[in-house]
Amino acid sequence: MKKFLLLCFALTMLTVSFSSASELKKPYNGISANDLMKIAYVIQYTTFLHDIQLNGDIWYISEGGFKRHKRFIRSRIIIERPNDDLKYKDMVIITEPRSVKGLAVLSWTHMDPKREQDQWLWLPSLKKVRKVSQSAGDDAFFGSDFTTEEITTRRWEDETYQMLGKEKFTGYSCAYNGKTYYKGVDCFKMVSKSKRKKWYYSERISWLVKDTGEEIYQEIYDSEGRKARTIFKKYENYPKGYLIQTLLECKNLRNGHKTVVTFDDIKIDQGLTEDKFTEKFLMRSRW
Repeated sequence: MKKFLLLCFALTMLTVSFSSASELKKPYNGISANDLMKIAYVIQYTTFLHDIQLNGDIWYISEGGFKRHKRFIRSRIIIERPNDDLKYKDMVIITEPRSVKGLAVLSWTHMDPKREQDQWLWLPSLKKVRKVSQSAGDDAFFGSDFTTEEITTRRWEDETYQMLGKEKFTGYSCAYNGKTYYKGVDCFKMVSKSKRKKWYYSERISWLVKDTGEEIYQEIYDSEGRKARTIFKKYENYPKGYLIQTLLECKNLRNGHKTVVTFDDIKIDQGLTEDKFTEKFLMRSRW
């Protein structure tokens, strides 16, 4: 049961990042480190849309190349009404493998960053809905190479920032598909440090695209200052003028393990309604 809870929490937290290019501020000459990272966070977490639907995959890749796989579908509706603390509602349903097919989790995220999400788990084998709690930020993201904080809970206010300069990104060779991304792209180079004392990382070095501000690559250094992991993020321009995050890859430099998250069949503003994001809907639905 504990593994089921962790799996559902992890899948709910998968971040499909989307933003309206016409409503975003862009980097400019002389921009401060703080303002630049604000843009990066807006791109990663913004909620300008009404709703989004998509399919996704998680791949666990060993150093020897062995892969394990899970697939899910996700729906999300943005709330953000005046005098309403709700920010958005999210539904994730596991479709593969067969052993966990139909497992679903509903989450309500609040405007207050200090308030935890409300989450409900649907267990089809037991035909029960259970309330679930969140994991700590430094926990592994359901046995993956990401931490929970990296996927879902880190906020702009949680770190301090310093600009290291500008440089061309050397490119990233993706272990999942063998392709090289962002080679020669002009970037800002940043260093971010957590405001927490004795946290799991001492600093992270980031590369942000100079023209648009999205964070495409990170080097994470452990509490002893040793480079421990890297994270790559691939974005695509969506036809309606949105930036979409479609691939994430995290490498553990100590054991050679990798975790890849991909998203496909992304549909924006399909007219979803809130009645699809309730406990009753969980109990009525069949997948």
